[in-house]
Amino acid sequence: MIRLEHIGIAVKDIASGNALFAKLLGEEHYKMEEVASEGVNTSFFRIGESKVELLEATNPDSPIAKFIEKRGEGIHHIAFEVADIYAEMARLQAEGFTLLNAEPKRGADNKLVCFLHPKSANGVLVELCQSIIEDSSI
Repeated sequence: MIRLEHIGIAVKDIASGNALFAKLLGEEHYKMEEVASEGVNTSFFRIGESKVELLEATNPDSPIAKFIEKRGEGIHHIAFEVADIYAEMARLQAEGFTLLNAEPKRGADNKLVCFLHPKSANGVLVELCQSIIEDSSI
């Protein structure tokens, strides 16, 4: 099963982005989170079963800062929730897609994530994500 999980939007200022999208969507964001390994602050809005994720660079060398410098603010990626990220990575690689990381890594919103190179997906940066289930017995 694959479903649309979220659309990632690069913004220069997350506070301004939050205000804009709160007006647009009629409700406030429900969560903000820093992903230090990616140099990004994130903010999430729910839209039915899917989400909008705002992405703000925390340093000038982050992928989001480079994206905004090159393309300006706007849609950065589309993310699909998958049941088994390892199986989907193997399947898509066998189909000829180029993975940007060989192993999934921890992303925002308690997810394992892997990105597909835009050149192998008609210019679209695609994120695969799988919810991390914490073992409460530990």
